[in-house]
Amino acid sequence: MAFVISDDCIMCGACAEECPVSAISEGDAKYAIDPDACIECGACADTCPVGAPSQE
Repeated sequence: MAFVISDDCIMCGACAEECPVSAISEGDAKYAIDPDACIECGACADTCPVGAPSQE
């Protein structure tokens, strides 16, 4: 299952910088993960300071 970013996102961009496949982009109120590009590696979850990314 692809990762998703919750409303806890603080828009710091750490997850996008860490994603090895560039599946994360800046949205209006939070970052978003493209489920088709996500390889489920967990790098975003490991990097996020507030734990916003999680698997669906």
